[in-house]
Amino acid sequence: MGILEVKGVGKRFGGLQALGDVNLSVQENSVHAIIGPNGAGKSTLLNVLVGKLIPDTGSVMFEGQSVLGRSPHEINQMGISRVFQTPEIFGDLTVMENIMIPCFAKRDGSYRLHAFETVLHEKELVAQAEQILIDVNMIDKREMHAASMSRGDKRRLEMAMCLVQEPKLLLLDEPTAGMARADTNNTIDLLKEINEKRDITMCIIEHDMHVVFSLAERITVLAQGTPLVEDIPEKIKGHPKVQEAYLGQAHG
Repeated sequence: MGILEVKGVGKRFGGLQALGDVNLSVQENSVHAIIGPNGAGKSTLLNVLVGKLIPDTGSVMFEGQSVLGRSPHEINQMGISRVFQTPEIFGDLTVMENIMIPCFAKRDGSYRLHAFETVLHEKELVAQAEQILIDVNMIDKREMHAASMSRGDKRRLEMAMCLVQEPKLLLLDEPTAGMARADTNNTIDLLKEINEKRDITMCIIEHDMHVVFSLAERITVLAQGTPLVEDIPEKIKGHPKVQEAYLGQAHG
């Protein structure tokens, strides 16, 4: 039994079958990748996992509890956090202020910015924010405005904001999209460190096969909303169905 169990999940949008009988088991403390061509159902599945969509059929269990029918906030409180394709940060605030917002929200239970402004210098929150920035090697950028940073640093900051919430499962939607290769490699290193040092389970949607094969312990391949195969990376690479549906396009 995995920390996340998806069984028989299906989702239609009118006449379009976005997901059909999806089964997925993500083991605790592992890195599990979900790949497939555009339109395979990856983002739809992720939206089901975080409560943005309710499937027509099937079940989704996290640590033995159903996530279906719960709001995204409730699912976040269960221990599931999400990193979006476009970094969700506050561009007009500094790096330090961005980190302090989830620190405050974790204590206060909300993202009330008017209340947050009154605690910018509260020692307990400052210390918590500084430690997170040290952990992700961003303490030297604490006074930078987030909008002025590279995409790689914005992604690093967003991950740091997730870490404040102490998630058990981190869902990452194309975490290296739009990055230069150097930023991509730095992000890979950061994700490895987070997984190993914090024991955070990760489920990644990604098109960059360099990222997938650098991180994933198991890979699920979707095609037209249906799983083709799930296996370890070494077997996925040479699987004929996978080559035909997706990987062959990437590796020639």
